[in-house]
Amino acid sequence: MGKYTLRRLIQMVPVVLGVTFLIYAMVYALPGDPTAGKCGERPCSPAYVAEFRETYNLNDPLPVQYAKYLGKVVQGDFGESQYGQPIREELAERFTVTLRLGVVALVFEAVIGLLAGVLAALRRGGFFDSLVLISTLFVIAIPVFVTGRALQLYLGVKAGIFPSTSSFDATWYELLLPGFVLGSTSLAYLARLMRTNLADNLGADYVRTAHAKGLPGRRVIGIHALRNSLIPVITFIGYDFGALLGGAVITEGIFNVPGIGQYVFRAINDRDGQVVVGTVTALVLVFLIANLIVDLLYAYLDPRISHD
Repeated sequence: MGKYTLRRLIQMVPVVLGVTFLIYAMVYALPGDPTAGKCGERPCSPAYVAEFRETYNLNDPLPVQYAKYLGKVVQGDFGESQYGQPIREELAERFTVTLRLGVVALVFEAVIGLLAGVLAALRRGGFFDSLVLISTLFVIAIPVFVTGRALQLYLGVKAGIFPSTSSFDATWYELLLPGFVLGSTSLAYLARLMRTNLADNLGADYVRTAHAKGLPGRRVIGIHALRNSLIPVITFIGYDFGALLGGAVITEGIFNVPGIGQYVFRAINDRDGQVVVGTVTALVLVFLIANLIVDLLYAYLDPRISHD
């Protein structure tokens, strides 16, 4: 297990380098003057433009720019935004909020999605199974911004059950509604995936053999069928956690959550390349670590899988 973990960590290095270089190249290859709009309605002075280009190494060739940027990142320095704020501090503060939002979404996704999928598989062809299939298809078909606005209006503004917007502190209670909205589509996919996998395993030969040997139904379903059905589900959850953190732009915008999504969206509008590249780098690292954890869980769920 230790050798496998070390090997996966080494494999992450070229992935991080490749992704960050592509993002860096695309951000700074955008057409237009990067100093446009930085001085209000008037054009920036030549002295400001020269200082700006020198600060962000824009006078150097692209590989040299990236090498200088990467050298600072390795030391933990993500640079400063165009407003003079350290990006590392902004990321640390906002990433905590987005991480809490992602955890809330993941809890809704795992608890409701797994429970609905298991019950639908156990009652395959019945009323509850049809209800799960229809309701999840309905959730998948509706865009997230429609679901978010509707729940914000009816549960937040009119009913007052949940806060309609988040404060700067973004408490756990304030993140319940946006967390459910963020995880709603994934919840629907997870329920359908769990239902299909468990239903297939319940009809497998090893399950019939376990019943024939006289094992209790709860043990056959809970230990054998359910455990094997969780392998693709865990894969989906692990990959989806990274996607939730990076795809929270719309949800954070609707509920005014001061997280990573809102931060990078504003940076894109302001053409703040340092913020965009730094944020993407942090999200890539989180995504790769989540995938590594998922791969390590395989050996626990299925002893046949070895990482030696």
